[in-house]
Amino acid sequence: MLTYSAGLRVGEVVKLKPIDVDGKRMLIHVKGAKGRKDRYSILSIKALSVLREYWQRFKPEIWLFEGTRAGKHISIRTVQKILEHACQTAGIKKEITVHSLRHSFATHLLEGGTDLRYTPHFNYLCITCI
Repeated sequence: MLTYSAGLRVGEVVKLKPIDVDGKRMLIHVKGAKGRKDRYSILSIKALSVLREYWQRFKPEIWLFEGTRAGKHISIRTVQKILEHACQTAGIKKEITVHSLRHSFATHLLEGGTDLRYTPHFNYLCITCI
């Protein structure tokens, strides 16, 4: 959901910490993104609502999405498997990757009239998205 709604890379999603989600300013702080730079991305109301429910249920401490081993975050491969399972459950036949969701985020921004070249926190989208 965060890959699609905020344009995050899968490697950024798995390394999020609860403190990185700023519900007051509706931003996600991505630390050590591509090029080891920090940046912010948008946080949708729906994503915040789902994250609050998730936090209430699982109470993550170190990592927002904790792995099965103590002190470790969920793996990129696990996220890929979750997407594969979701596609199977939904009956989606098209080959979809986690990165496809990031492309869809950028595409929908462009379709909505956002000029990504002049939007600072979107400058880190992959070049094929622009």
